Amino acid sequence: MRIAILGASGRTGGTLLDQALERGHEVVALVRTPAKVATPASRQVEIRKADVTVPRSFPDLADIDVTVSAVGIGKGDGPGALVAGARVLAAAGVRTVWLGALGSGVSRRSGGLIYAGVMRMFVGSELAEKAEADRIALDAGATVFHAPDVTDGPLSPTRRTVPLGELRRPLLPPRISRATLASLLLDEAETGEHGTGIVVPLG
Repeated sequence: MRIAILGASGRTGGTLLDQALERGHEVVALVRTPAKVATPASRQVEIRKADVTVPRSFPDLADIDVTVSAVGIGKGDGPGALVAGARVLAAAGVRTVWLGALGSGVSRRSGGLIYAGVMRMFVGSELAEKAEADRIALDAGATVFHAPDVTDGPLSPTRRTVPLGELRRPLLPPRISRATLASLLLDEAETGEHGTGIVVPLG
């Protein structure tokens, strides 16, 4: 399978890239700064310069089977980067697995009361943009992952993905390791099991 990873130079994107290669996929890294993609010379990755804020120069994705987005709002990014990313992928017409955040939009209360408070405190100014980017991705047919707080840690043996409507609201703020999140995103990229809608990765 030929998988494009948007935001492949970030921590989650880099983990996605490594795992996709380990699974034997052809990987195309879509990044604003190609020099930031760190891959050993022995691992073949095609790198395409892709700035979501300049859609007219965004690379063609006609040869891609599925795109996994790990793009976020980075330091120095003004408002609109997430929405721009969702729009360029929607326009590309390729099947997309989009990474969003638990606690934004329709899942604002799904992580529990403590988690909702933490999200308002630390991510409050970005919540509206995350919700808008999700809407654009969903309208284009994407599977949108509302991931809880991402941490370092091993791959969870009990990992699973559930539709948002089936999530039991936790008492304590939920977390997921980056390795586990990447694995579940790739599972969805490979199978398309959940189709269009919002899902939550657990593990």
